[in-house]
Amino acid sequence: MNQDADAIRATVRAGYAEVAKQQGGAACCGPSCCSPSATKLESAERLGYDPSELAAIPDEANLGLGCGNPTALATLAEGEVVLDLGSGAGIDSLIAARKVGPTGRVIGVDMTPEMLERARDNATKMGVSRIVEFREGVIEALPVVDSSVDVVISNCVINLSPDKPKVFREMFRVLKPAGRVAVSDICLTEPLPADLANLAEAYVGCVSGALLEKDYVDTVRAAGFTGVSVASQSAAPMLEALAEDPTLKPLIESIGLERLRQVAETIRSVSVQAVKP
Repeated sequence: MNQDADAIRATVRAGYAEVAKQQGGAACCGPSCCSPSATKLESAERLGYDPSELAAIPDEANLGLGCGNPTALATLAEGEVVLDLGSGAGIDSLIAARKVGPTGRVIGVDMTPEMLERARDNATKMGVSRIVEFREGVIEALPVVDSSVDVVISNCVINLSPDKPKVFREMFRVLKPAGRVAVSDICLTEPLPADLANLAEAYVGCVSGALLEKDYVDTVRAAGFTGVSVASQSAAPMLEALAEDPTLKPLIESIGLERLRQVAETIRSVSVQAVKP
């Protein structure tokens, strides 16, 4: 998809705004909108979420998005300051809030107003508005001061960025010395076929914007991080769960689930950890 950065962001923002509108809001009262289906809960559990964590947050925070559980990866502690990149409806920020407790703080950053509205409502419902703050912004220019964050988490968002090196430089900037990164994301083992790489639906669905796994790791190191570790698994076994992701549905409608299955072995779900020296 040969677009400039602003066009890519506009495409992604529109896609996620549509997800927020379809799955929530005052006009939405059906069971698929106002609470996650059993399939969404099962999908979240397959991605590593503890059922007790999911039960403790508002149902509307789980939109069926994501490709892992960065809050578990981060091993969060009470009193820490956590930054969630691409916080969406707030699932990871709200789980993080329970882990850091009243002496901690969580900042969620998202560029989609509809998602921010949902996340703020969910924080209010959960009673953690004093701990969690959601800010509008892009992850290439974080609205966060230097050296102020203990942990950066993100869930299947960095692959959407048109400038991933800048994202990791921004993460490095806002972290305190010895601060750490724990992100779940999508990478590739080989370039996508052209018919997928050029589809806007594939970008919004976290596929065509993904880097090769080696390039992703190199980008993290180039930003200055040390202790970089990666756990990687094929997305193929997770395909049925990921097929419930509403951002993937337009892609599946465009190319068909069978075509997506054909390339699924080249798509990797990765968990990345790193430290700022």
